[in-house]
Amino acid sequence: MNDLIAKAAIDRKLASIIQPVVEGMGYELVRVRMMGGKNKIVQIMAETPEGGIEVDDCAKISSAISAVLDVEDPVEDPYALEVSSPGIDRPLTRLKDFDVWQGYDAKVETDELIDGRRRFRGILAGIDGDEVLINLSEGTIGLKFDWLSDAKLMLTDDLIKEMLRQRKAAGTLSKTDSDEIETDDASDNTQTKGK
Repeated sequence: MNDLIAKAAIDRKLASIIQPVVEGMGYELVRVRMMGGKNKIVQIMAETPEGGIEVDDCAKISSAISAVLDVEDPVEDPYALEVSSPGIDRPLTRLKDFDVWQGYDAKVETDELIDGRRRFRGILAGIDGDEVLINLSEGTIGLKFDWLSDAKLMLTDDLIKEMLRQRKAAGTLSKTDSDEIETDDASDNTQTKGK
């Protein structure tokens, strides 16, 4: 388990309980976070190995995880459980994510300074071994995956179009919904329907 899926100690503890359940159901764990102060939320992001996830899948995962967490009881305080898809501007938490989303704009942060900086924004150029490749204005750089502290896709028109294309291809977006989105996109008052 890497620190991008589960950063804090409590996140790693939760992930060690949750990941076998999620994977046993045929899904992949994308991220686990304990959020909030007074009202805690255990946020879990999951998807199918092909990418994407439906509301019914989230409900199934939530039921299975709830049962295990009730037995294991890793969190002392009351909390709400939230299971969702990674979303459009998704976190990139696994090495394969940087290859799958090659060609899209991303923001990447490192634990330590690399050539005087920790934040990098550019176009993902895939992976090379254990390095994440990013096209920056000054050229392509490689960052060791273990150096990363945070990474996510940036919301762009190209990314939205790709997600809509994938949903349409998967049959989760009707022709009417697609037409409405394309119509909205052409207007000055752009609104995108989504999750």
